[in-house]
Amino acid sequence: MIKRIIALAILVPLGIVLIMLSVANRTAVTLSFNPFNPADEVLSVTLPFFVFLFAALIIGMIIGSLATWFKQGKHRKRARVNANEAVKWHTEADREKAKAQQIAASLPAPDKRSAA
Repeated sequence: MIKRIIALAILVPLGIVLIMLSVANRTAVTLSFNPFNPADEVLSVTLPFFVFLFAALIIGMIIGSLATWFKQGKHRKRARVNANEAVKWHTEADREKAKAQQIAASLPAPDKRSAA
């Protein structure tokens, strides 16, 4: 419940700011991909400015996410190795426990008269 409230407290103002940014930047802008002839219509795109802003934001988020994912790869690998090793040791402990129980079951029951 707290996570939902925090998410709403962050996402609602962010959505309002993005809507205001979109309304304020509706003017058409031409993005030219030809540095030698900016008037070339084949390598240019004309869209509202907020589209370019959102595209840059989305591309930046994707690049940042990929950089973080690659940087944390060694930690994920170590966690996988540790998890596999933990499973191996748990299996070994269960096997030894079963072996100990089998040995204990095969031993004769202690005689209560001789212990007193």
